[in-house]
Amino acid sequence: MHPNAEIVAKALLDQGATGVIVELPDSARTAQAAAEQVGCEVGAIANSLVFDADGAPLLVLTSGAHRVDTAKVAALVGAAKVRRATPEFVREATGQPIGGVAPIGHPAPVRTLVDVWLEKHGQVWAAGGHPHTVFPTSYDELLRITGGTPVEVE
Repeated sequence: MHPNAEIVAKALLDQGATGVIVELPDSARTAQAAAEQVGCEVGAIANSLVFDADGAPLLVLTSGAHRVDTAKVAALVGAAKVRRATPEFVREATGQPIGGVAPIGHPAPVRTLVDVWLEKHGQVWAAGGHPHTVFPTSYDELLRITGGTPVEVE
């Protein structure tokens, strides 16, 4: 298992999460690719998108069926500007690459918003720290293990 996935697996265990890391045969850098490999609707994929909110990292866990309205998110978090983070910013904040950012397992806590749309799915899949890893979880568990705030992001 990739070292990043091992960190996430330990974080899941430490948080008492029920899901375990699944290694995929192909990269799951997009929600569509992940959904095809795990056999679920694209909306049940919890995309981990990192944004730069006035210089601070902001993780938005959104349904793979949604796009994030950055102006709406900026208003929700009280930021003047929320923009897509650079790959370097993402790696610095999470220790993980774009396309594999897990909701947990970061060097330091990252403020997290969780798309309420994910609640419509009994099981959701999130990245496991590397583009070839994912893990199953639930909306409620995602909120619990991330300390995230439920919001509408679209």
